[in-house]
This record gives sequence, C-alpha cells and structure tokens, in this order.
Amino acid sequence: MSTTRPDPKRWLVLVAVMLAFLPVVLDMTILHVAVPTLTQALRASSTEVLWIIDIYPLLMAGLLVPMGTLADRIGNRKILLTGLVAFGFASVAAAFAQNAAMLIGARVLLALGGSMIMPCVLGIIRRTFEDPKERAIALGLWGTVGSAGAAIGPLVGGGLLEHFWWGSVFLINVPVMVVVISACFFLLPRVEKTTSGKWAIGQALLLIAGMISVVYGIKAGFGAKLPLVLALGIVAIGLCLLGAFARQQLRSKEPMLDLSLFSHPAIVAGMIMAIVATSSLAGVELTLAQELQYVLDKTPLQAGLFMIPIMAASAVGGPIAGFLSNAFGLRLVASSSLLLSAGALAMLGASDFHDPGFTVPALLALLGLTLSIGLTASSIAIMGSVEASKGGAAGSLEATGYELGTGLGITLFGVFMSSVYARSMTLPADLPATLADNSSRSIGDTYLVAQSLPADQATALIDAGKAAFTATHSVLLSTAAGLIFCLSVLVFFMLAKYRGTTSASH
Repeated sequence: MSTTRPDPKRWLVLVAVMLAFLPVVLDMTILHVAVPTLTQALRASSTEVLWIIDIYPLLMAGLLVPMGTLADRIGNRKILLTGLVAFGFASVAAAFAQNAAMLIGARVLLALGGSMIMPCVLGIIRRTFEDPKERAIALGLWGTVGSAGAAIGPLVGGGLLEHFWWGSVFLINVPVMVVVISACFFLLPRVEKTTSGKWAIGQALLLIAGMISVVYGIKAGFGAKLPLVLALGIVAIGLCLLGAFARQQLRSKEPMLDLSLFSHPAIVAGMIMAIVATSSLAGVELTLAQELQYVLDKTPLQAGLFMIPIMAASAVGGPIAGFLSNAFGLRLVASSSLLLSAGALAMLGASDFHDPGFTVPALLALLGLTLSIGLTASSIAIMGSVEASKGGAAGSLEATGYELGTGLGITLFGVFMSSVYARSMTLPADLPATLADNSSRSIGDTYLVAQSLPADQATALIDAGKAAFTATHSVLLSTAAGLIFCLSVLVFFMLAKYRGTTSASH
C-alpha cells in the first residue's frame, strides 16, 4: 500500500479541470449551427467554410500526442494554464473576426489551446486520484462533461444565435476561462512528477505532419474534395511520415511517445472503443438531425428538444460507469454497455419516427446512457493501465481517438448516407436528367432542386426524398448497430486480463 495521503483538495481539482474541459468540448459541436449565419456575415466561400470547420479537428488530431507528452515532461499545470490562456485569447479573436481568413486563423489558435487542455485534464485526473475506485468515479464525472457538453453544443449555439450575433458562440468561452484559469492556478499543485528526457521539436513536427496528412487525405478523398489519386497520395505521405516517427521513437534514447503504451491491451481496446463509438455516434447524430428536420419538418430547436433523451441520459452515464466498474469490473461493464447500445441502434433503425410514442424516446435515452458508459469505460481502461507520470501521454492518445472518431465518422457516414440515399431514391418520371442527378445526391440537394420546380413536381420530388431518407436512416442506424456489436465482442476479449493499476504500483 502507498503511504501517500490523498490530496484533500482533489474533488475541487476535479471540478476545475472539468470546467476547463467544457469549452473545448462545446467548441466541437457549437459551431455547426452557426455556420449559415457566419457564412453570410463573413461572405465566406464554400471552401472557406470547410476550412473553418475542418481546421480545428485536423490540427487537434495532430497536436494532442505532442502536447500530452510535453505535459508529462514539464508538468500538466504549466501546459494546462498556457492552453487555457491561448483558448481564451483565440475565442475573443474568433468572435470579432472580420473575414473568413481571420476566423480560420483564430480556429488554428483554438486548436492549439484545446490540444494543450485535453490531455492535461486526463493527466491531472490520473495524478490526483491514485485510488482506482476514486479514479473510476472521477473519470465518470469527467465523462459526463464530455458526453453532455458535446450533446448540448448545438442547443447552446441555437439559443445564443436567437438573441446575439454569430460571434457569441465563441465569446461565451471567455468568462468560463477567467474562472477556470484562476481556479487551476490556485488549486493545482506546483510540484509534479514528470518523465525524464527532452521534448524534441523535430519529432513533434514529424508526428503532426503525419497525422494531419492521413486525416486530411481520408476526409478529402471520401468527401470528394480532391481527386482520389491525389487524396491517396496525401495519405501515403502521411503514413510514411508516421512510419518514420515510429522508427525514430524505437531508436531514440529519449522518445517523445512511449510506444510501449500500445503493449497494454486495455489501452488498445480503449483507443478502438473511443474511435468506433464516437464515429458511430457522430454518424447517428448526423442522420437523426436530418431525419427530424427534412423528413419530419421540425425546426432546429424542435429537433434539439427531440434529442433531449440522449443528452439527459449521457449526462448521468459517466458517474454510473464509474460505480458499475467498481462493482462488477470494467470488462463486463464495457462490453455490456456496447452490446446494449447496439441493440438500441438496431431498434431505432426499425422504428417509425413519425409516431415515436414512448418507444423512440426510451431508445434514445438508452443509447445515450450506454454509449456514455462505454466511452467512460474506455477512459478507465486507458488511464488505469499507466503510471501517473505517463498520464498526459495516455490522455492524449484517448483524446486523439475521440478527434479521429468524430472527424472521420462525419465524413464516412456522410458519404455512405449519400450512396444509400441515391440508391433508395425513386425519382418522378418527368424530372429532367440534370435535375434528377443533382436531387439524388442528398436530401438537402433534393430540397434545393425542388425550389426551382412547379408546385406539383416539387411536392412529388420532396415526398420521394423523404421516403428515400427514411430508408437511408434505417440502413445507417443498422450499420452503426453492427459496428458497435462487433466492438462489444472485441472489447470483451481484449479486456480479459485487465486489472488496472493500483496505488501500490507507484
């Protein structure tokens, strides 16, 4: 047993770092509802809008691991405070951006600040809570902020845009940052255990370039932003850079990233859970948002209210995950929660959203609860497999999994959705060929084409689009259910020997 007494301020520290995490999570989803407004205000082109949205997750995916390992070298407190200041400054710059280029630049700085905050939050939780049972509860509370924050982002954004200008979705971060910076400055310990060695900027740049190339190449290729040959070339370059980085880490006496972390099956399982679960969840949210607004003719606010069961259940899933993991073991909780998520998705795919009754809200609540438990279980698996001094690196790996899952999930499910929609579409016979091709790309394009048609043709086309999207939503939710089911089986076997670290091991 360790003789180290637990920090008496540890629960206050947890509150401080959870508040630090909240704006970063909100910023991932809050912008989507503001895009139409800021596009008009800044006269941004479609390419500029894509970069405004994509630059944040792209840079985050590349920066998280370098920033996590830097935090392990020089201390989580220093990196976290620096990241909070950068994020607050960037929020002001984004709110008052005068053109698209300025907003893209501000989003770059937001990504830099966010990449410092995310791994430090997990690293501080790992260092502060040595007792595995307390750590599970703390990670559960942290998971609540992650799940609920991402879910309510669009609602917060919609509420702000009803009363203020588009910059308010960024400016809302500033008062939070003022409180959090003060709390973290006084509460976080100034002396921390750190790992030895230097932080090599060359290795960091190699990793950043490799990650961004791979993620951008995949997104651009599947999203048809670039010719397939060019996209594959960018992915190949990225993989070569990542291969060179890995080789460098294995040969270096002072590697930036301890690749032995991947020798822990629980860490690999946690990474896979984070990527697959978040990508499926992002795809499902994309599908449901369009189903509710295009097919059921709900307003954005009504669609948000319809999704409240997911948000409310996600908010309580984290603490429940910590409690259940302590009571029944992580393996059973992780695999069971994913299995129940798959069942909820499969039943939602077969449900009639026109007549939701009690069944659809109940299934949405079950989905939010079980996926929140599953994602928190991935945090417990990863952070419970490393010693405290490597908490930042492990946290950055998990955060990278979230970023990759969300970013790639939207792209891959979006492309899959377009393909299924086109095959499901039964177009009116009298529709001209050029308009027929345009209208079958997505339900949004169907509505755009309908605006240029006479009333009778427009009604027939929109009805065909609604029928096609209902079929599409069933296929997508069933596909997500299949992915989550396979993940539950994989996790059950990968966590077979999981025991987690204890305070005695430090």
